[in-house]
Amino acid sequence: MFRRSIRVMIADDHHLFRKGLRGLLEQIRNVEVVGEADNGQELILRTMETSPDIILTDIDMPLMDGITAAREITRRKPGTGIIVLTAFNKEEPILRTLEAGALGYVLKSADNEEIAEAISTVLQHKPYFCREVTEKLTEIVSRNYQLPPDADLCFSEREKEIIRLICREFTSKEIAYSLKLSKRTVEGHRTRIMDKVGAKSIAGIITYAFRSGICFR
Repeated sequence: MFRRSIRVMIADDHHLFRKGLRGLLEQIRNVEVVGEADNGQELILRTMETSPDIILTDIDMPLMDGITAAREITRRKPGTGIIVLTAFNKEEPILRTLEAGALGYVLKSADNEEIAEAISTVLQHKPYFCREVTEKLTEIVSRNYQLPPDADLCFSEREKEIIRLICREFTSKEIAYSLKLSKRTVEGHRTRIMDKVGAKSIAGIITYAFRSGICFR
């Protein structure tokens, strides 16, 4: 499935769960577990030491939770792919996770095939939400969990098209092909979109899009 070794860090305060997750990851081709942490502070420290490609972290941990750690890692090592692996399927932690810069959200009930898919997707800097989380995000929008109706008036129609494609997990290259634009033009639009919504990552754009309803129009 993977073309090169992928360095993965695990963070969870339950030793037995970490042990089981490590065993599961070791069954995935070309995945190397480079370290473990049992709290958010240790996760940041180990990330700075080992520079993993992907982090799989729980939310509820002692000393510092996974969302706070994700926010700090995104600031200090913005290329790191962060996937939250948790039992929580509630809107507040989902939205806080996206706002913190994580690109993936998977429930602990996931099997090794789904975890492998999440790693592969986030490694490409694309967002990955498990089916239950996607349904929850759709539910949030359907309940009018939105910004004011005129909140997206500052976007051009082209920018809205690009936002919708980002929500569909298109890369800049794929967006360029779909809209018959150059990749450089798409990346310029994406940068301006991030500036407008105050986002530091693609996850920030997606969070805004779900809240405003742009991705469903």
